[in-house]
Amino acid sequence: MDYMQNYQTWLQNPNLGEEGRAELQSIAGNEKEIEYRFGGEMEFGTAGMRGIIAYGMNVMNVHTVMRATQGLAEWVKTLGKDAMERGVVVSYDTRRKSEEFAKATAGVLAKNGIKAYLFSEVHPVPMLSYAVRYLKTIAGVMITASHNPKEYNGYKVYGEDGAQMSPEDTAKVVAYIQKTPYLSVQADENSPLILSVPESLDGDYIEELSKLTLSKKAVEKCGADLKLVYTPIHGSGYVPVTSILKKLGINVTVVEEQAVKDTEFSTVKVPNPEFKETLSMGIALANKINADVVFGTDPDSDRLGVAIKDEKGEFVALSGNQVGILLLDYILTRLSEDGTMPKNAAVVKSFVTTGMAKALCDDYGVTLYETPVGFKFIGEKIKQWEKDGKHTYIFGFEESCGYLRGTHARDKDAVVASMLCAEMVCYYVSIGKTVFARLQEIYAKYGYVLDLNVSIQYSGLNAMKEMNAVVDGLKTVKVDELAGIKVKATRDYSAAKCTAADGTVTEMDIPKCNCVYYELDGGSFVCVRPSGTEPKLKIYYSLKAKDEAAANAKLVELKAAVGSLLESVKS
Repeated sequence: MDYMQNYQTWLQNPNLGEEGRAELQSIAGNEKEIEYRFGGEMEFGTAGMRGIIAYGMNVMNVHTVMRATQGLAEWVKTLGKDAMERGVVVSYDTRRKSEEFAKATAGVLAKNGIKAYLFSEVHPVPMLSYAVRYLKTIAGVMITASHNPKEYNGYKVYGEDGAQMSPEDTAKVVAYIQKTPYLSVQADENSPLILSVPESLDGDYIEELSKLTLSKKAVEKCGADLKLVYTPIHGSGYVPVTSILKKLGINVTVVEEQAVKDTEFSTVKVPNPEFKETLSMGIALANKINADVVFGTDPDSDRLGVAIKDEKGEFVALSGNQVGILLLDYILTRLSEDGTMPKNAAVVKSFVTTGMAKALCDDYGVTLYETPVGFKFIGEKIKQWEKDGKHTYIFGFEESCGYLRGTHARDKDAVVASMLCAEMVCYYVSIGKTVFARLQEIYAKYGYVLDLNVSIQYSGLNAMKEMNAVVDGLKTVKVDELAGIKVKATRDYSAAKCTAADGTVTEMDIPKCNCVYYELDGGSFVCVRPSGTEPKLKIYYSLKAKDEAAANAKLVELKAAVGSLLESVKS
């Protein structure tokens, strides 16, 4: 691909606009930057597209957004007039240019004769997912880069079931995108086909969530006295999270400095609630008012970070796996206590999420399913079971702080997770226990599991190619042990095959993805996969041990062994 020619073509196109032309002229002498922006195209995968905000073909800007929307519009038109009339709902978060991209998306759809429902204010991912089902639209678009740094934005497409668009439909949309020339798409942002999302949706969403409560008596007893600190980290979670907590009568104190919509997320390094540093202002306020728990949601409010007090009274940030296990344990406990556990109850998690989930589900006689990484696969399970009645979905979660109870949405929902975590705290307070103490009881009963996710950063145009090459290299090497722990089996998810230590190969009934997973003796595992949204190679460790000290000691050895393995396949 001739990146200099592409660069000049953009510069000379009258549709580029003054802002774009000025920005591209400013990098005229920077060949490396020009190559990055014009030496490739932004990939549109099953999670849509995500990248740095800038002008060019390989980055996020209004023109790449409009081109992607034209591809979506062409697909909708093939479905007929009914699909065009049902339309597409568009939402956005607080990131740079999110509102501009959302309006352009609605404008392109309208220009193509497709009805577009546009939120008049920022709304989170779960409410976009809910809106698709509420308005019965044919699709949905969310403008967000989730928890990525402030320089990023993204474009996520949802199908008519409210889950992220299926790989099959995505492939059709991508084919239309690739046929669309850059800077050729027009929008009509003043079209009568652009409608506001009904205000009633917000209240109905909150009402739907309130039906999922599990401990009303405990909340009535302890909610008003609970000291809960919440930070929306300058994102879209502020209104819905505080609304559901107040509706239930749970006392909440907001970090006011971080309730402000801020495209720069100026009070944090990155707006990712997985990190304790991101929750630091919430923890400082919690210490000041002697609060019990701290919540934080990311810009599009699909991820929830939680910090609780340990046995010393000091705040510790829980991992996504720990919050998931606590919520799973709480849901299973309460459904069992109330006698409302469905006979065909099922839980879904991604295969890189903690192995401890199986022990809990087995204990309660609940079926556990594993999916590839990406909440759309959990959404597909919900859809499947609604059709065949094989199971009743009760909970789904991923290690990356994503949780969903209920079927009102088909993606991670930090709003319902906030509600559940808050009432979980009330429940344990009502029986004279802390959440931290319950976590230790879980470890004591099922065995300690240390879960850790390590990322190796890549950069440049070939980042994805280089990451996939490492994973492909792992498939060519037989690994018998890692740090002295026997490898029981190796899963190659790209071939959907599991090879046992004795060479026996079994087929796996699971969607394919490029990932290698090592099943280790004792219930531990190591998994290596390229991120689908960032230039990072991700390594997941789930290590079962007698206690935390033993797990940490063994982890050092295991990380060294995996590091050597990765180096061997690079060379």
